[in-house]
Amino acid sequence: MMRNTIKTSLIAGALGIFSLSAHADEQHANAIKLYNTYCVQCHGVNRDGNGINSKEMSVKPRDHTDTKAMGDTPDETLFKAIKGGGLAVSKSVLMPKWEGVLNDDEIKEMVAYLRFVSKTTSK
Repeated sequence: MMRNTIKTSLIAGALGIFSLSAHADEQHANAIKLYNTYCVQCHGVNRDGNGINSKEMSVKPRDHTDTKAMGDTPDETLFKAIKGGGLAVSKSVLMPKWEGVLNDDEIKEMVAYLRFVSKTTSK
């Protein structure tokens, strides 16, 4: 009897995680697509700064899963970094500016997605 309860709890927990992930995918679908298109090469499929290009870079890309660092970064700074590149926020010249590729609404979606990835709230 106890074994079935544990199995049921584990299955329910797994389904809860899956549904949370599915909800996040729906909520951030466009940002995920944009991130996978423009950001993954440097920031990595795990969003941890270990993309395929990062090995050759003199400055390691930002780890978007780093709750502390991302939590200390205001939304305005994230927006400016995406729109104007690293130099716009006194960071690496290796971070390109996406102005002209992404519109302001898409950049706002990216900022919201980065908050989700980093498990932080807007500042």
